[in-house]
Amino acid sequence: MTHRLPERDRPWMMRTYAGHSTAASSNELYRRNLAKGQTGLSVAFDLPTQTGYDADHELARGEVGKVGVPIAHRGDMAALMDGIPLGEMNTSMTINATAAWLLALYVVVAEEQGVPPAALAGTTQNDIIKEYLSRGTYAFPPGPSMRLIADMVAWTVEHAPRWNPVNICSYHLQEAGATPVQEIAFSMATACAVLDAVAARVPAERMPAVFGRISFFVNAGVRFVEEHAKLRAMGVLWEELGRSRYGVTDEKALRFRYGVQVNSLGLTESQPENNVQRIVLEALAVTLGRSARARAVQLPAWNEALGLPRPWDQQWALRIQQVLAYETDLLEYPDIFEGSVVMDGLVSELLEGARAELARVEERGGAVEAVPYMKAALVESHRERIARIESGEQVLVGVNRFVETEPSPLLGEDGGILVVDPGVEAQARAALAQWRAARGDVSAELDELRRVAASDENIMEATLAAARAGVTTGEWAGVLREVFGSYRAPTGVGAAASVAADEALRDEVARVSEALGRTLKILVGKPGLDGHSNGAEQIAVRARDAGMDVVYEGIRLTPAQIARSAVDEGVHVIGLSILSGSHRELIPDVIAALEGADIPVVVGGIIPEADVPALKAAGVAAVYTPKDFELNRIMHEITALVAERHSVRV
Repeated sequence: MTHRLPERDRPWMMRTYAGHSTAASSNELYRRNLAKGQTGLSVAFDLPTQTGYDADHELARGEVGKVGVPIAHRGDMAALMDGIPLGEMNTSMTINATAAWLLALYVVVAEEQGVPPAALAGTTQNDIIKEYLSRGTYAFPPGPSMRLIADMVAWTVEHAPRWNPVNICSYHLQEAGATPVQEIAFSMATACAVLDAVAARVPAERMPAVFGRISFFVNAGVRFVEEHAKLRAMGVLWEELGRSRYGVTDEKALRFRYGVQVNSLGLTESQPENNVQRIVLEALAVTLGRSARARAVQLPAWNEALGLPRPWDQQWALRIQQVLAYETDLLEYPDIFEGSVVMDGLVSELLEGARAELARVEERGGAVEAVPYMKAALVESHRERIARIESGEQVLVGVNRFVETEPSPLLGEDGGILVVDPGVEAQARAALAQWRAARGDVSAELDELRRVAASDENIMEATLAAARAGVTTGEWAGVLREVFGSYRAPTGVGAAASVAADEALRDEVARVSEALGRTLKILVGKPGLDGHSNGAEQIAVRARDAGMDVVYEGIRLTPAQIARSAVDEGVHVIGLSILSGSHRELIPDVIAALEGADIPVVVGGIIPEADVPALKAAGVAAVYTPKDFELNRIMHEITALVAERHSVRV
């Protein structure tokens, strides 16, 4: 092997994960990003769109346009893609529970541009198992959800062969605390579950084509040498599964194809400028080694631990990719790790662990049946990670070491983030009412969707017909909820191992509980549609380990439900977690729903400093953000708050 390539490799596809406020404003952002050299689109949808609700639903309050773009119908999708030639574009859509619906809207808009489905290139994430495990934007129970995925794969293989219908997503597993071994094993188990479901809906001779269209969306942390080894191990295991389990022999179909967004879990609110070098190092994990190089990369912005990035911040993330691809020499060489004793050893080590973990999942019936096991394992891994950070064993520069700092000039008067206009939600509700009034009768399309959902037929044609007729996202998902039912995923909190808690903290909780006449009781709640429950789960686990009684019912609760539960359970304090930007609306709603009940409320999440005074004016007793990593300190402060409120001594 020569040490140079005969010609320089082409760069990977460069994307920026983007979308906010409205379809029109997001379209403007996309077109600006493409003009700056971005080579593919990555669409961020808002939480109502992701979970199948229209803007006028109770659970959509405070969430419209916050973490992504709201898409209620084909008119919104047309506005989102206006002026973008879909026959030439490669579009990635981070969408799961409602993936079949969003793909249908995209196909219909492409048809309006004169582009047939066979010409479309792109990806739908469509990995529902990791939603149960880590991200929370599920809508239906596991069985029907897997059926939707299988229907979509079967349809795309025949009608849109350039489309990746499933992007098995290990990214959010790492965000939820997964070790490299868990990330490999759980994502491979998920891929097997998808392939097994599809096998029942396509002819056997089409399975190699199906296998070849399954792609992955991975994470890459700052330990970039080990992270690169992880990707090489995933490639080895994927080929093994293809050959041994599914009988695939075509070399092209057996390739491990993946895109990536590098780690957001490790981005810090404290000294956020340090996130830039973290992102650069993480990008090396997915670009350095040619045989395991990402096909598409999107990098987070430096300020994502603070809030929604501004266009300039996203431009900076894109420029990091461009400097790496066009100014350095990494695309000029064959695989620089080939023959490396260190890399080969790491890969072997990870493969051994991943095969053993994959076997444990299979022993439990596969990924769908093993969701409770995998969820508990992730909560426990994340608990261990936080304990290492608290003890100083795991160093976070600017957080638990080297904390002395100068004021950052990057933050500016706007706090260094983009704030969505609070009027966006009202505009979306009005536009939705106008759309419904103008579109005509859609009852026949909804009835046909209902009939097909209750049958064993492929749901895609009925979904496409509904999209063409002007059915809305909430109406489509509402029909499926009628047929499929609802579901609440396991929290994993009860099964997480107990840690030797701070004895002083346990003693303090015991003293206050004795003075109260019963055990100090906390309700941990997540109002609205924010499904990122990792922080809430860790607070619940630590409160339990400190000796408190804990009420934690998981995600997706209305303010009224949380308040009613707090009163009925007789809790002494409420802890609310929100990372989606809806805190300004939903936290005051919870306090109002308490109707004067004397229960203090503390709040945690991605909450800009500028919003803290308003929350405290609404009655919030304390606000915690990502810089507050010392969970024992938080528990001490919550215990003291309860003691003060009940006039007892700590």
